[in-house]
Amino acid sequence: MPSLDYLPETPSQTAGPFIHIGLMSRIAGFDALPSEPGSAVAGPDVAGERIVIEGVVRDGMGAPCRDLVIELWQADASGIYAHPEDPRHAEVADGFTGFGRVHTDLETGVFRIETIKPGSVPGRHGGRQAPHLNLWLVARGINLGLNTRLYFEDEAEANAEDAVLNMIDPPHRRETLIARRDGEGAYRFDIRLQGGEETVFLDV
Repeated sequence: MPSLDYLPETPSQTAGPFIHIGLMSRIAGFDALPSEPGSAVAGPDVAGERIVIEGVVRDGMGAPCRDLVIELWQADASGIYAHPEDPRHAEVADGFTGFGRVHTDLETGVFRIETIKPGSVPGRHGGRQAPHLNLWLVARGINLGLNTRLYFEDEAEANAEDAVLNMIDPPHRRETLIARRDGEGAYRFDIRLQGGEETVFLDV
């Protein structure tokens, strides 16, 4: 048996080129499943402020990414995750999954998230985390999914105390994680994958 020191590295391959076929088959015109996984973060009877988040994901040249999937994970309006590791998960709102999956528009690169605004959740050492969405992005050319967060402009006091935001240096880079209010129940959140205005991504 040859030494492991002499075995060649297995070739890698980027995700794609058609992410949506594997993760969101209906975008590609296939009805393989009764419903798309992640299509309903919060059912119609779930309490909380209904919000819509729209934005564009752009590459390093500023071009919109038209074949990109975003997954989100969030708490409900009371700050409870629908997951057994949350001590209060049995109290999560009925009809709330906390998981969503959206695809950027194949023509414009715009994505749209319909959900409820999350509440504050416990942080480390007795602190609180500001209301936020956890986002994971995958597209062609991205070997490993990119993790980031979305915070809300109108939660300035909570944002100022959030440990994750406060770890970002220099401070002006924190602005890349803030969704801007864009009307009643609406927010704008653009994502840049590279370049001078690159969104802060998290190593998790």
